Amino acid sequence: MLGCLTVHPVLRSAILCAALLIAPVAAGADIPVTDITGREVTLAAPATRIVLGDARHVVVLGMIDDNPVSRIVGWRQDKALDPARMAALRAKFPAIDDIAPVGAGNRRLSVESTIALAPDLVVLSLIDARDPRSEQALLQLEAAGIPVIFVDFFSHPLENTTKSISILSRVIGGGDKAEALVDYYETHLATIRDRLEQADPPRPDVFVQVHATPDQCCATVGGGVFHDFVTAAGGHNLGADAVPGIMGNVGLENLIAMDPDFFLASGGAHLRARDGLVLGAGIDRAEARDSFAALLAAPGLRDLRATETGNAMGFWHLFNDSPMHIALIEHLARRFHPTLFADLDPAATLREMQERFAPVSVAGTWWIDAP
Repeated sequence: MLGCLTVHPVLRSAILCAALLIAPVAAGADIPVTDITGREVTLAAPATRIVLGDARHVVVLGMIDDNPVSRIVGWRQDKALDPARMAALRAKFPAIDDIAPVGAGNRRLSVESTIALAPDLVVLSLIDARDPRSEQALLQLEAAGIPVIFVDFFSHPLENTTKSISILSRVIGGGDKAEALVDYYETHLATIRDRLEQADPPRPDVFVQVHATPDQCCATVGGGVFHDFVTAAGGHNLGADAVPGIMGNVGLENLIAMDPDFFLASGGAHLRARDGLVLGAGIDRAEARDSFAALLAAPGLRDLRATETGNAMGFWHLFNDSPMHIALIEHLARRFHPTLFADLDPAATLREMQERFAPVSVAGTWWIDAP
């Protein structure tokens, strides 16, 4: 556990705004809410029949609500849950199998299936708000009298995570769990930001390979998502210099020329079938270690200075859509600046977030370092 600290003024303002959003709503009153895009939406009552645009947001909802499944009538499964967490949720909330699919593949939302479920709220992601294909669906849902809000834990996680928690809390009626989660997240993030601001250490050059496999290099991040995590931890994301937008590709020869101080790779259970990096919920350390060793043995990657000096690291890809990414930021901060952040315990942070906030606690291997 981190001790008390002086919160950065920007974060203090964010916490205050979050507290105002999270405040419980009086019974019988309309619920006005401003979503992450600035749209103003009004609900007649706390939402009890929700359609999720991203299925894995059931975990985020479960961090602020004791029984999130009871509120969810439908979900789109483009971003499905990993098998281990799905199994744990099914064991605790058997009704999860009654949630109806409302589209999957290429982020398509079936408006007909959604309307048929008579939801009182549809929760979509910022990605959808920026997708021109969503415009018609949004118009149809609004014409049917179904409120739609946008949240974001992916595109700009540091800017939008606590805002999105507060928005979700407000639409379900507010509660102490959301306020505690926002405070926990912001306090841990402030520790890192304040120390970096005061010490102003040199930022190491970092390259991130996402969905890492030995035979294909290298998809990477330009801005948002893991870029935000690297930057918050005191690193410089080389991908931001090489690719426009959130995602892009860098050739192996270009990666070698970049000569990063640190090489990071994201992985998950979904890469097992591709002989890629396997990490995350339900993954034991032996499998994670072997898959990481196979990745680092790939031509080009094995010759990187970061690999040779032990500054290569793998991490769970699904940190990309959850407030639990604060534990990954702590781990990165310790690796980039070991003296400055020697007292951080990211494993304890992740364990506490699962036990205190998450709807289920699942064992796994969340990150792994080069031998």
